[in-house]
Amino acid sequence: MKVVVTGQVGLDKKVFLSRVVELARAQGFPTEVCNIGRMMYAEAPDVAPGRILDLPLARLTGLRRSVFKDVLAATSRASNVIVNTHATFRWRHGLFYAFDYDQMQALAPDLFIVLVDNVDRVHWRLTRDGHADHTLKDLMVWREEEMMATELLSQIVGWSPQGGASCCGPSRGRSYICAIGGDDSTAGSVARLIFGPQMKKAYLSFPMTHVSGDDSAGGALGEIERFRREMKKHFTCFDPGDLEEKFLCKLALEAAQVGIRTVEVGPPGERARLDVGQLLDIIADIDGQIYARDFKLIDQSDMIISLIPALSSGQPAISSGVERELQHAHEATRDVFIIWQPKVQPSPFVTQTATRVFRSTQEAVSFFLGSGYIPAPKGGTLFP
Repeated sequence: MKVVVTGQVGLDKKVFLSRVVELARAQGFPTEVCNIGRMMYAEAPDVAPGRILDLPLARLTGLRRSVFKDVLAATSRASNVIVNTHATFRWRHGLFYAFDYDQMQALAPDLFIVLVDNVDRVHWRLTRDGHADHTLKDLMVWREEEMMATELLSQIVGWSPQGGASCCGPSRGRSYICAIGGDDSTAGSVARLIFGPQMKKAYLSFPMTHVSGDDSAGGALGEIERFRREMKKHFTCFDPGDLEEKFLCKLALEAAQVGIRTVEVGPPGERARLDVGQLLDIIADIDGQIYARDFKLIDQSDMIISLIPALSSGQPAISSGVERELQHAHEATRDVFIIWQPKVQPSPFVTQTATRVFRSTQEAVSFFLGSGYIPAPKGGTLFP
């Protein structure tokens, strides 16, 4: 298995991928990681740390081509190779690509994966590492460029020069978007995506902003968290909750109303200080990328599983976003499974798009087990 993993700067991809490899090896999948950036620095010991993009483009390209020959050699001796690189760079040279088509075609990757994370987390890591010469708008643009360039690269490499599908099969070179997220389940999802092709890929749909005030253990938020954990036990899940930036819009608007210029977000010890003016500047970008990205996550899935919990009032916690996701999945001919928990009956606008409607998460899991949606594990759970 040959996998190319891309993503903007500030993701700590090496740390994340080391966990993916650890999970893979524990399940009997020997895997090597080729970190292109680290290999280029090793090839050019005269270049100071953090300065490699300042090199003339001719030398930078020569370094990249040289280390990629080592990557191609690694694929001949290793069963599984993950290539950690970038699709694009935006630096003093402007915007330029970070790969060579002929070498990428020679590699013939089975998968392309672009990693993404919250803009506040990316900002915190870059600031931590001494890279302060960026705005939040820059980070949003870089992420979008990386996603688009990776998707385009996968389409080009997966297509033969003669104008037909690659001989390697229709799945060769497919690209996926995966969130790094805040817990180990995302590393497990990436490992499953690479090494568990027999597992169904599921987009998890649930209300987010509509249930923010119902945070009791038995309330809607509690139900959503249990649903997310349960589904991630059985499927390769693409979870929109693993990349949640909408709260930044509300935070920026509230701070601006009272004249606060900076806000802090993040866990203790990793608090990111964000400029409120810059946050206000990316509200449209956050909304636009959520809309486009979630549809892409549905398109790269086999099915959508949507939880509609009940609010404390008894009314269904269903948002316009969830309804739009269900419609998009239906029109994309994906299986649409809905877990409807309110006592009131769902409307025809919900049921008419559904492959099947369940009353509880447990009922849904029982159906998935009995109908073959969850393959029987061999010797235990794959990447728990």
